[in-house]
Amino acid sequence: MADPARARKLAKRISTIVASAIDQEIKDPRLDYVTITDAKVTADLHDATVYYTVRGVDLDSEPDFEGAAAGLAKATGVLRSKVGAGTGVRFTPTLAFVADTVPHTARHMEELLARARAADDEVAKAREGASHAGEEDPYKESRAADDDDADRD
Repeated sequence: MADPARARKLAKRISTIVASAIDQEIKDPRLDYVTITDAKVTADLHDATVYYTVRGVDLDSEPDFEGAAAGLAKATGVLRSKVGAGTGVRFTPTLAFVADTVPHTARHMEELLARARAADDEVAKAREGASHAGEEDPYKESRAADDDDADRD
């Protein structure tokens, strides 16, 4: 078993090497909008999982996840050889590419929070003109009733 700190350091180095190679050396147009977000290495340093995100050509277009996955699958051998040359470890880890779901999940959470804020605003608007159904404090006894009880004793 390797040291966990060494595995984290190797994962960071792998993500840097892969991102640099995609940006500067791999000429596949399917990888133009791919961003490497993170990498994880197993404790035995034999397998690395590289997480990536894909953005669209502009803000309104959908990202091409299938094209990016196919481009990364095609470039895996070249990227692994770059990792081997750049890290200097005895055994070059195998690379597995996984689409990062954190941005999608964060966007979904933002949408849910926006809906909750809108519902809170509706409740606040309904509360503005509302009044109590009975007295303001139905549990408060009047002083006149207390005085009458005191007089009877």
